[in-house]
Amino acid sequence: MTKIVYASRTGHVEKIVNQLGVTNALKIETGEETIDGDYVIFTYSTGQGKTPKLVEQFLAHNPGVKAVVGSGSMAKHAETFNFGAENIAKAYKVPILAKLDGLGTPQEIEDLAKSLANL
Repeated sequence: MTKIVYASRTGHVEKIVNQLGVTNALKIETGEETIDGDYVIFTYSTGQGKTPKLVEQFLAHNPGVKAVVGSGSMAKHAETFNFGAENIAKAYKVPILAKLDGLGTPQEIEDLAKSLANL
């Protein structure tokens, strides 16, 4: 399986990674972490639909990003829903594998697992 890197402020993104059965994911805590090779990044959005600074710092010195997965709250942030993931997709020209509302549905998690397996 592709390497997974994630940032989780409230625990939702971490729960998504756990639902996928990933046991060796790298959690971004400072932005200074490093990873070799290709990876998929999972993120939340902050502020008015911004990518978290620690995720931007991580991406700046880890060039292997191949795709992004976003998690957010449609109810609280409909206007900027998953903009953090969209920003990464545009800046790094990578696909968005999923835009999850909260933890996502069981079907969304299953579809995401298949997408990850096919990378």
